[in-house]
Amino acid sequence: MASNDNPGSESNINGGDAAASSSTSKVGETPTQIQPFRMPSIEEVRAQEVWNNCAVRSVASGVMGGGLGLFMGLFLGALDNPIMQDEMTGRQQFIYTAKQMGRRSWSSCKAFAIMGLVFSAAECVAEKARAKHDTTNTVVAGCVTGGAMSAKGGPKAACFGCAGFAAFSVLIEKFLDRHT
Repeated sequence: MASNDNPGSESNINGGDAAASSSTSKVGETPTQIQPFRMPSIEEVRAQEVWNNCAVRSVASGVMGGGLGLFMGLFLGALDNPIMQDEMTGRQQFIYTAKQMGRRSWSSCKAFAIMGLVFSAAECVAEKARAKHDTTNTVVAGCVTGGAMSAKGGPKAACFGCAGFAAFSVLIEKFLDRHT
């Protein structure tokens, strides 16, 4: 069988001229053109400067973390069953579950807000101090956050929190593949 008889061969598609086609273009598709470079507008530059401020970035992360914690607390609080479930009426169970959801959501909201604020602030400060955007900033931020969140348990707990949160942060960073 000759190479021109193969219906999927490049030489058959292009009428025998394999050099005329690009290896990345497909049949019937126009090649993509490179767009000219566009300078950012004044508004875009100002917005980028505002977002590069560590305080703004940290507060935004704290608010988003609090929102995530709120919803997680609502969900996990709804899964709690009362211990005396057999002796409670439906209304009592509903009231118990609603109170538990409120407690859990507020607790998770505070924890995730603090976690987001501390992590974002530590990562931003490390990035500004080192003038690099890499995984080391994530390790530093994870260590600071883990140590700060578990500092009430003493120095041993702070060390384990530092190491654990740093390792978790690196795993998430590699999974999301932000720094390539």
